[in-house]
Amino acid sequence: MHIRFIDAFASLPALLQSALEPILRHDDFPAMLTAQQVSQLRLETGLDDTALAFALLPLAAACSLTPISHFHVGAVARGISGNLYFGANMEFSGASMQQTVHAEQSAVTHAWLRGETRLASITVNYTPCGHCRQFMNELNSGSELAIHLPDRAVASLGEYLPYSFGPQDLDIATLLMDKVDHGYQTSASDALSQQALAACNQSHAPYSQSHSGIALESDSGKIYGGPYAENAAFNPSLPPLQAALILLNLSGEDCLKIRRAVLIERSDPLVSQLDATRATLSALGCQQLQHISL
Repeated sequence: MHIRFIDAFASLPALLQSALEPILRHDDFPAMLTAQQVSQLRLETGLDDTALAFALLPLAAACSLTPISHFHVGAVARGISGNLYFGANMEFSGASMQQTVHAEQSAVTHAWLRGETRLASITVNYTPCGHCRQFMNELNSGSELAIHLPDRAVASLGEYLPYSFGPQDLDIATLLMDKVDHGYQTSASDALSQQALAACNQSHAPYSQSHSGIALESDSGKIYGGPYAENAAFNPSLPPLQAALILLNLSGEDCLKIRRAVLIERSDPLVSQLDATRATLSALGCQQLQHISL
């Protein structure tokens, strides 16, 4: 079992511990449960979907990185596939406060990067802030996304964000988590550049058209890609670096041990990721950033 889960696992009910132990016993648990695993957990514990998601929140919160606030937030996103995806807040010492990631952003992005095409619900241990409500408003789930909080009746995103402003107000038809391929190409053939290109082609930037993507090589040699996720309100947009860091962290890797990175974006973009990416990577101890303009 990965060391970060040990304390949280010990706090779970015995029946759930027994059911989860075969899944968590290895260090490479990907912070997600397949629909088949979810079905088996329900069978063994007697918990329904909602209760199971709540019960898993301590494990999700155990993935948080909080050197600044020391405040751990966990989220569990349910895809229409039936898969469950963990998310947790992330903070980076020495980087701008704007580079932090909220738990809801983490869970949503995690699901997106694992290939999920739509979310049915999200379960959080604390009320989503306005930033996260606006971020989720970009999803193709729309205002119907169900939000579950402890000791509260389930409510839709529309109820948490009345009179919202979003992509529908700007006649945007392609929404976050819709499948896209922007068709960019590069002559760089190495694995890291190709993963960054794939992320760029997946990115969601309908307002600026400043598509971008990044790939990080971890200390283990694995590669994690991250696409840009733009928002109608701009500020809740998630940079590609943060998307890649979400996947790297939830995969059990160390954000302070990144060997190198490749950032790909359009030439002369209206919104460039280069300066913020370089500064944040530097704060994380990574100086090896290659920038490719398309």
